[in-house]
Amino acid sequence: MKRFFVFFLLLAFLLSFVFAYTLTILETTDLHGHIYPVDYSNNATTNYGLARIATLIQKIKSQQQNVLLFDDGDLIQGSPLEYYHAAIDNSGIDPMIEIMNYLGYNAMTLGNHEFNYGQQVLRKAISEANFPITSANIVNAETGKPEYGNGYVIFNMKDGPTVGYIALTTQYIPNWEEPSHIKGIDFLDAVQTGQKYVNLLKSMGVDVIIIGYHGGLERNPANGQPTEELTGENEGYAIATQVNGISALLLGHQHLSYALKIGNLPVVMASYWGNALGKITLELEHVNGKWTVISSSATLISAKGVTPDATVMSLVQKEEDATQKWLDQPLGTSLGDFYVSNPLYARMRDNPLIQFVNTVQMYYSGAKISSTALFNDQVRGWKKGPVTMRDVMAVYIYPNTLNVIEVKGKDIRSALEQTASYFTFNNNEIGISKMPGYNYDMYEGISYVIDLTKPVGQRIVWLAYNGKPLTDDATYDVVLNNYRSGGGGNYLMFKGKPVVKSVMMEVSELMADYIRTQKVLCPSVDENWMVITKPFETLFQTYTVSQGDTIESIALKFNTSVQKIKGLNAIVSPIKVGELLLVPQN
Repeated sequence: MKRFFVFFLLLAFLLSFVFAYTLTILETTDLHGHIYPVDYSNNATTNYGLARIATLIQKIKSQQQNVLLFDDGDLIQGSPLEYYHAAIDNSGIDPMIEIMNYLGYNAMTLGNHEFNYGQQVLRKAISEANFPITSANIVNAETGKPEYGNGYVIFNMKDGPTVGYIALTTQYIPNWEEPSHIKGIDFLDAVQTGQKYVNLLKSMGVDVIIIGYHGGLERNPANGQPTEELTGENEGYAIATQVNGISALLLGHQHLSYALKIGNLPVVMASYWGNALGKITLELEHVNGKWTVISSSATLISAKGVTPDATVMSLVQKEEDATQKWLDQPLGTSLGDFYVSNPLYARMRDNPLIQFVNTVQMYYSGAKISSTALFNDQVRGWKKGPVTMRDVMAVYIYPNTLNVIEVKGKDIRSALEQTASYFTFNNNEIGISKMPGYNYDMYEGISYVIDLTKPVGQRIVWLAYNGKPLTDDATYDVVLNNYRSGGGGNYLMFKGKPVVKSVMMEVSELMADYIRTQKVLCPSVDENWMVITKPFETLFQTYTVSQGDTIESIALKFNTSVQKIKGLNAIVSPIKVGELLLVPQN
């Protein structure tokens, strides 16, 4: 009896003994195929790329023992290197996966762009990884179970806690993705799924739970106020505040950079393209047989100035060389500049580059109205001389296809009002709202004027089609990329509209094919749209076509050009007596 008493005393003593443990969690996200620190549009050296991040990872791993490394999605799409591997030569291991295997990643959350090249490319990449690539809320439509992996991974840390990683992905993917790429798959609510799996892991005795969510914050983390329309695309704040039992939250998708706390929960989003490495440190204690997080911190480590890992670059040198050779293939010749020197100005006036993309979309789709965007401020286009695949890929950076959808005139007007909210205008100064550039659309086939002196929602002061004011209840066919035609970018007026025709070649391929066919390009603009900073009524007036009028005579009467009259009114056929035209004020 005495021996048992001593044994229990000793056991109680051991259980009461405090063990300290430090767990380091590293995150990359939205790498989008960027390994080399290079801008593929001109081969200039950049401060981003997984090769730079690899140096940071290796350093931390050499200094600290208990390190878990995760990626939060959007990995295998977004750079010419990954495009070449997915669309041109899909033999061999995916370059991104090869590097992540080398670096010893522990798990990855699927991102929305993982689906862009279809199931075959995605499943091949998953099969090549030495680590789980999964998502708990992407499930088989029939079984309701995760389609890729288990949705979670459990790590039994040496002399430490049991750690669980739950992968979640934005449920908004069906609004963007080509339906054939996600056939038979359902996307469940991330918040509800997160709590379900937390409860599951807790029941399995997991001590520390990390969620890696490919989505961002939909609310201000300081005050909880919405920062965007709450569509379900981003639910990071809801996960942080409503899912109980997690110790760290890794975010992505929004291409933002932050390390912060929501309550006591450490949260990171490690930028994009390998600009930064996210790091969360958890300090734990083992007391009375239980591991408890006693403190935590979240930081970002910039890749700027970090020496790229030479081994990482050598592992995919063959693929990089093949990509570079492919990018420099000449497609045709440009007789002038299709170049954006000022992105803000390019979004305020019709320009050759955007008109060219819209022209290509209309040519291959047969639609009379087209819309596209200048996807970011780094998109520049090309200047006079040879045009290469590199030029095309640098302009159209996403693997979008095209849909022609049937919409009402009021849908076009509503979409233009949303586009016009891109600008702010205070004290006669033009600014930019929180809308990203890829959601600011520019149209061909219609004429329109955006008046920044008017309130948001009332800025489309002129809208015409084929020489006549566009009618709200009339039906029009518009060609858009598959992201926008599904309502992406919160253009919900397009969601669910009848699809008249689909063009399944990627837009970048269509552009390349068009240049090869035409051989010679000449930059032009038809001046069919503009953004003005003075009241519309002080700059323009309407004119009713009279007997004997021609476009030439009207242009002469109002001291303007024929092109200006045609552009302002989207004229594609002869004018008729009684038609109402927009003309400049005398």
